[in-house]
Amino acid sequence: MSNTESTIPLKMLLFSFHATNTIILSFLPLYLQYKGLSGTEIGYVLAIGPLATIFAQPFWGYLSDKYKTIKRILVICIIGLLIFSVLFFQMNTLFTILLMGAVFYFFVTPIGALGDSLAQRRASELGTSFGTIRTWGSIGFATSSLVIGSILNNVGVQYMIWPYLFFGFIALLVAIRLKDVNVESDPVKFKDVEKLIKNKPFVIFLFLILFITIGHRANDSFIGLYVEQLGGNEALVGLAWFVGVASEAAVFFFAGYWFKKFHPLVFVIIAGILYSLRWFMYAVADDPSFVIALQFLHGLTFGIFYLAAFDYVSRLIPKLLQSTGHLVFFSVFFGVSGIIGSLMGGALIDSFGGGTLYTIMGGLAIVGTIFMTLYHVLPFGKTVAQESQ
Repeated sequence: MSNTESTIPLKMLLFSFHATNTIILSFLPLYLQYKGLSGTEIGYVLAIGPLATIFAQPFWGYLSDKYKTIKRILVICIIGLLIFSVLFFQMNTLFTILLMGAVFYFFVTPIGALGDSLAQRRASELGTSFGTIRTWGSIGFATSSLVIGSILNNVGVQYMIWPYLFFGFIALLVAIRLKDVNVESDPVKFKDVEKLIKNKPFVIFLFLILFITIGHRANDSFIGLYVEQLGGNEALVGLAWFVGVASEAAVFFFAGYWFKKFHPLVFVIIAGILYSLRWFMYAVADDPSFVIALQFLHGLTFGIFYLAAFDYVSRLIPKLLQSTGHLVFFSVFFGVSGIIGSLMGGALIDSFGGGTLYTIMGGLAIVGTIFMTLYHVLPFGKTVAQESQ
């Protein structure tokens, strides 16, 4: 089997999982609004996913490292996705939506992280760029947002479960055909995990990225409602995500050409500056087409930030703990940030509107960028990364 052929199931998994992900990210807030929930209540539901992430990511990552398999954990999680998504979408009261949402997200949230961890390991095995494999996730996300946005605009957002299950079943079929990782080491033990907690640069870096990722996650949750506030519909929400993720796919695809030019922290800082500019421009938007036009900045912010942060974290953590370390990184990026972004965003968009929310997000990104620049200049920020390369 050639190298290209051996990565096809992995690329298809990333494509199909991120196609399901876009349906939840793009349209769940509108679905919950259809069910009669307020902006603040929608914030509660959207915070449940990140809350589950904080527990689910390290749990599944630890099992993956302990039993030296990503493939089997992925298959279990995708089966959980299919079963509990059906139950989640049956719920009608805030309490039952929150309860079943927690179980649903417990299985769903690790899939992206484990898929990326597997892609990163396969890329280093084959001597290829992680971005060229990961770009298939972005293509799946972009395709799904455009097509499903148009479909739901015609049939109604209440039917979003059907395309979700369709892509979920494809993800399961290709996950069964995945090539698993080869780890030449003893199984990971709990005391090994202490090494991550005692790794100061790792912990400080995770704290500092919060200032930038909170805004990113708040945008994930509320861009759909913001586009609607400005007079848009489901098709325009889908188009906004398509433009954003198409630019992200391009950034990932060409990563091999630009990524090694500077230290990853330089790219994190550049992305932080672009994030702050992006949010301030969104804040003054008075038409949904303005937000959609600016969505190309998603690739230059998230695309660059995520690749650089993921690469930097991979340098900071020992090989034995790669899955666990990656999932702890995901817990902070998508979990802690997601809880704060969803709760804060829901309350702000309810009380003051989207403009105020985006202004505050821009301010947070500036603070995070300043801290990250100081972290890069201080000696420990770089030395550990270079030593463990």
